[in-house]
Amino acid sequence: MFRPDLTNPLRGLIMPRDCRSKRVSSWDQTGANSDSWRFEPGETKTIADIAGAGCINHIWMTSGSDEPAWPRRVLIRMYWDDQDEPSVEVPFGDFFGIGHGELAEWEAMPLNMTHHPSGGMRSAFNCWWAMPFASRARIEVVNEGEAARPLYFYVDYEEYDQPVEGALYFHSCWRRENPCDGYAEPGTMHAQRKINEVPNLDGAGNYLILETEGRGHYVGCNLSIDNWDGDWWGEGDDMIFIDGDTWPPSLHGTGSEDYFCHAYGMQDVRGLYAGTSYFGGDPNTWAGKWTVYRFHIPDPIVFAERIRVTIEHGHGNHRRDDYSSTAYWYQTLPHRPFEPMPPVAGRLPRA
Repeated sequence: MFRPDLTNPLRGLIMPRDCRSKRVSSWDQTGANSDSWRFEPGETKTIADIAGAGCINHIWMTSGSDEPAWPRRVLIRMYWDDQDEPSVEVPFGDFFGIGHGELAEWEAMPLNMTHHPSGGMRSAFNCWWAMPFASRARIEVVNEGEAARPLYFYVDYEEYDQPVEGALYFHSCWRRENPCDGYAEPGTMHAQRKINEVPNLDGAGNYLILETEGRGHYVGCNLSIDNWDGDWWGEGDDMIFIDGDTWPPSLHGTGSEDYFCHAYGMQDVRGLYAGTSYFGGDPNTWAGKWTVYRFHIPDPIVFAERIRVTIEHGHGNHRRDDYSSTAYWYQTLPHRPFEPMPPVAGRLPRA
């Protein structure tokens, strides 16, 4: 029987699907219009606990408060198939693509955020990463702030009669180094000969985006930089070590802006797979806060046993900026346990 190429998602819509469409949401079950859940300070709630086999296709949320940098004070955790360790544990805003506890309008293929120019709570958060599960899916939201806040949410999923054979599980984790362990004095120009001639032939001091074990593929990250060291913060090569790599790595890049699909600095663009989700600094001096992203959707980076995703913080790791990142990947279970999530004080942006 002829089967058309269904790798194009629009072409895939022509075929019937053997599943049942379902949703878990915060709708007011009295029939009134109080359609949010209230989270008190320090409160954790399970917003979805789905039994059986299925796949989450879309998550929509909105929340907020007047508390400064509130998206860093709230955590999202996801558990698959009764695992004790979460496969997703990320601050709210970083998961949806922007760091620093900031909000802004941006969109890419798997994620977006809306934001009203007047600020306040007028932001929505969307995720379209596919999240399959064989026997159970559980999503928690944790309010670690000092203020109560509402949460409106949809979790849209498909229910299956049996698990998807061979499916990998969605994962996401967050890291921060504040500051990075740089060796140069603040304000040192990257173009100085003594900096550009420093060799890095092992990647040992690079900023770590992801390290995990199992079989799977890395599908991208966002990287947030608070440039307090002065001058251009890039020129850090990406180095991705796969399975038995020692040196050189399987993938070695040529500069931070190059890995994020830009050139000669970062541009104020938001593409399907790469761009700048938060263009919050000065493009002339590169001072201030930035979030850049790269999604390996048409070009996932495959690993059979392990992967270590790193990037230099400045050439040869000479810079000492505040770096934080969210990695996204698919892999087998169980996964390597994440590093402990820092407390709120360790997640908040610099003043």
